[in-house]
Formats: sequence, structure tokens, C-alpha cells
Amino acid sequence: MPEGHSLHRLSRQFDDAFGNQIVSVTSPQGRFATDARRLDGRRLETAWAKGKQLFIQFDNELFLRVHLGLYGAVDFGGDEHFRGASSIGAPRRIGERELTQDAAQPYSGPPEPVGQVRARFVSEHGWADLRGPSACEVLDWDQVQQQLQKLGPDPLVGAGLRFAQSKGRDLDLDPLKELERGYAEFRRNLSRTKTPIGIVLMNQALISGVGNIYRAEALFRAKVDPQLAANEVSTQAAKKMWWDLVELMEDGVREGKIITTREADRDPFGPVWPDNAYYVYQRQGLKCRRCSAQVALAEVAGRKLYWCGRCQRPPRKRS
Repeated sequence: MPEGHSLHRLSRQFDDAFGNQIVSVTSPQGRFATDARRLDGRRLETAWAKGKQLFIQFDNELFLRVHLGLYGAVDFGGDEHFRGASSIGAPRRIGERELTQDAAQPYSGPPEPVGQVRARFVSEHGWADLRGPSACEVLDWDQVQQQLQKLGPDPLVGAGLRFAQSKGRDLDLDPLKELERGYAEFRRNLSRTKTPIGIVLMNQALISGVGNIYRAEALFRAKVDPQLAANEVSTQAAKKMWWDLVELMEDGVREGKIITTREADRDPFGPVWPDNAYYVYQRQGLKCRRCSAQVALAEVAGRKLYWCGRCQRPPRKRS
């Protein structure tokens, strides 16, 4: 499943490629046909993301909500307005290895839909095809607010605000202050549950956008045992994790891939990505990059969890 940085990249691509343009919206597959007609021929005003959810705003005060889930993906194509637009989604693991269209290919209109295209967006300059999302629905503003209220703080809120401001939108919000509010909410959420922190970080109601990779890597970098109860995580460790996730996820938005290792911890003779990108994720049985212990793997709440038992030792209980 694409993590939060991929959805923020996707929202930017929709904004760059379709923003302030009249868009044709259809459903070649047919499953989205009724809602597609409510958006067809309208002006796409803007797009944004919170966590793993994409929201696209149209000029008739309706919004499209998309959750890619495990199988969703979006492909782009078009003229120079679409150069650099990457296909993003889970099926081909392109959330971490995005596919960018060939700038040398001339644009001659959208191709015939291939496969089960839930929704197709076409403007004067190009197209985008949405396949296999777990959610694709049209909402009004109140319904959008209901969805947003279900989500925890997003470490990418600052990056999202800075992007909107770069587009000339005056949102009257300070990115740093919103990140500080996000940390305060995250800290409160941790204090209210005894659930292990390794599970909490994947709960989108408590923190948005963190998936399996960011979960494992943030815990390792903060030296936190994934089995530690969330309400026992120290203020120092919680702050470390939040601001680390802010930095790592903003890097992910910029680079289009997740890289969490520091240069000193990488193999100097191998490529940074993917061979040297992670500390523990999918490195079970290998030596920890910072000690000689083996990276461990366990099934936790239906997902694979990776950690180093030495670097992430449980805190000692006071007698």
C-alpha cells in the first residue's frame, strides 16, 4: 500500500496537471459512472492529501475522495504539462519506484483504456487513469470534514501547506505551527492508549500516512522497542519520532522514494536505493547496520514488523 508521501506526490501531480482546468470525468469500467457524471465537465480547482487519502476539489463544491488501498494505482500521460508526472500506486510497487513517462513521446490524445479503469480524467493537455482503489466517492464539504476528522495528525501537513502557498493560495496557516499542533495531538494520542507503539504507528486515526516502512524505520531511528506500550513512550522519544517522520516523509515527497539511512551507516560500495535505503525494513536475518545483532521479523496485527532487538531494547523497569 502506498505510504503518505506517495499520496502527497499524487495530489501535487493532479494539481499541476489538471488544476484550474475543465476536466472530462468518465468511468470506463462503469462502477463509478453515476458519480463521474456529477464531476464531468467541471473545473478541477485543487487537490490535496491527508495521510493516505486524496481529495480533489471541483468548482461545483463537490470533492472526489480516493483511497488507493492495496491495489490502487494512477497512471498519467499528456503533453509538456504532464512531463515528469509519475504513475503512482501499489500493484507494480511503483509507490517506491515510480514510472515517469518518456518526454520524447509526442502527445496525440488519451489512449484507449486498458484494464479495469475506475475513473478517467481528461483535460486539454492530458489524462489520468485510476485503477483498483479501495475508495472512490464524491462528497460534499460536510462529508469531507467527517472523513478528515477520522484521521490523526499528518507529518506532511507542513509540506502540503508550503505547496499550496507556492501556488498562490492564502490559507492563513503557518506550516511550522501546524506541525507543532500535529506533534501535540500525536503525543496526546500516545498517552491515551496502552497498545504497543508498533501497532499505534499504523493506526491512521492516531497518526496519518505512516505505513509499514516508515513505521519500522522511525522506531529504529528513535531506538524504541515496537512492543512498548504507547503511553510509556517518553516525551523525548515521541518528539524524536514525530520530527523524524516529518523530515523523512518530506524527503519522500521530494525524491519519490523512501530512504531512511544516514550516509555513515550505508555500504559505501553499493547503491543508496534500494540496497542501502533502510535500516531494518525487509532486512530480517541480516546484521543490523549499527550493531552485530540480526534484524528480527514478526507478524504483528496482520503486518510484518522489523526491528533490531539490541538497538531497540525495552527500557529497564524501575524497581
